Amino acid sequence: MEIRRLILLSIFFFSLVMLWDAWQQYNNPREAASMASSPASSGVPAVPAPTPPMAAPVPSASSGAVPAAAPATVEAMGAAGKGETIEIRTDLFTAQVSTLGGDLIGLELHNYKATEDSSRNFKLFDIQHKYAAQSGLIGEGLPNHKTVFSPLPGKRELSGGEESIQLKLEAPAVNGVKVSKVYTFKRNSYLIGLVHEIDNGGQKEIAAHAYYQLQRDTQAPAGESSMVSTFTGPAEYTEQGKFQKIDFKDIEKGSAKFEQKADNGWMAMIQHYFVSAWIPQENLPREFYARSLEGGANPVVAAGLIVPVPAIAPGGKLDYSASLYAGPQIQSILNQLSKPVAEGGIGAQGLSLVVDYGWLTIVAAPIFWLLEVINKVIGNWGWSIVILTILIKALFFPLSAASYKSMAKMRALAPRLQVLKERCGDDKQKLNMEMMNLYKMEKVNPLGGCLPILIQIPVFIALYWALLGAVEMRNAPWILWIQDLSSQDPYYVLPIVMMVTMLVQTKLNPTPPDPMQAKIAMIMPFAFGIMFFFFPAGLVLYWVVNNLLSIAQQWQITRLIERGGKAANDAKA
Repeated sequence: MEIRRLILLSIFFFSLVMLWDAWQQYNNPREAASMASSPASSGVPAVPAPTPPMAAPVPSASSGAVPAAAPATVEAMGAAGKGETIEIRTDLFTAQVSTLGGDLIGLELHNYKATEDSSRNFKLFDIQHKYAAQSGLIGEGLPNHKTVFSPLPGKRELSGGEESIQLKLEAPAVNGVKVSKVYTFKRNSYLIGLVHEIDNGGQKEIAAHAYYQLQRDTQAPAGESSMVSTFTGPAEYTEQGKFQKIDFKDIEKGSAKFEQKADNGWMAMIQHYFVSAWIPQENLPREFYARSLEGGANPVVAAGLIVPVPAIAPGGKLDYSASLYAGPQIQSILNQLSKPVAEGGIGAQGLSLVVDYGWLTIVAAPIFWLLEVINKVIGNWGWSIVILTILIKALFFPLSAASYKSMAKMRALAPRLQVLKERCGDDKQKLNMEMMNLYKMEKVNPLGGCLPILIQIPVFIALYWALLGAVEMRNAPWILWIQDLSSQDPYYVLPIVMMVTMLVQTKLNPTPPDPMQAKIAMIMPFAFGIMFFFFPAGLVLYWVVNNLLSIAQQWQITRLIERGGKAANDAKA
């Protein structure tokens, strides 16, 4: 009984903490990110110089050859009179590229609505969060993300039967060296190709490095549920260090720990449902970095990687390419990109890990795979969740049955336990001994109802994370008023139904002999019910269906055991 009391108290106080945190966040929303751009703090350059052994020598950061942070907003660019914005439209998104640095400063996704305003499209790269994909070259006279490029004429919208369009930007020639940035946008793809075309018309050999970075402020995306904790920030992957998230606060403090050098891997900026990732060519050495650009109330950080460019002799030319994925965390797409080039991917091994399944990825990934299979047949994510919950419940039917049988037996013993309590009074030791003797005589395990449930907990937690991390749930309708399974029920119908089902389950369970335990058992349905008011509708739907199935199973087992006990008593009489 002490173990059961500890479990109940732990769950109860954990629920109170989560409720308090949700209430605080709900009543104190984040301030919108500042629209103004501030200079880099302490003169720290945005792109660090590569360190040995990255092959070719390059100027140091202190020499001033490495560019400092560029203005992050369109307003800042316009005010400086340095750049214009070019808009590229494909079937999946509208991209904004600035001629200042050739940076990708805007990306509006056509198939996803804004969290706070469903009449507008969602923006991944945007001015508000100073979120941009930047790139450039490190080397004497070579263009970087502070260089003003000139756009060449060309199509700006993918139309007709075209499979791709290109945007070419030219940098001013320096010492006879001409450099162009060429973006390639493809139909039905969130993968953007980037090529630096380098024409060495000078007299000296070019020894350079290319850098690719993602710049963003540290504010969480707008409209995130206060009850759902998801990661926002940089992440990297290498075969040596595997998948690593980099906390914004550690970057600001200068204490971020991650893989520094490798001959493989990528750098990403992830948030709930969406990701952007720079992916260099396969089997090339690269150096990873993450640093703070701006401090103050709205810090800005940059995370990226530096890759050596093969030496280019006078008169020589070189096209140097990398890929940028910017879009939703769709598992099938990320899995395909993770494959080697020879197998139709781009060598972005581990890219699917950006979908945050928590510490139970090994269980959550196959669960979501099964959910996808069901959805291909059903065609509705809400009903797919219902069917998946039924299948999982059927899988654990033997365990659940054992648990409910134990609970039913405990319920039948409740009157006798109450008699023992009255007989023993305040003598706790004697009461425990009498209870143990009763359990032994009736062949009842007091923990029999808990252990089978504990075995199932990892699976249900994994399912929780699978539903929470699935971008497929975003804007996905179920029925009637539930038009977005990733957002909370607008009329709180599902949370109320869930609260009622939890109360019914409490009534079906044996009444704890300890009055304090009994009070906690009655409070918990309300505590959890209120907490689920702020959860995405898809998650609440899963819990409601699971509770309804549990009630049906528990009621049937309890009825059979009580009927069997009554028959046995009648036979003895």
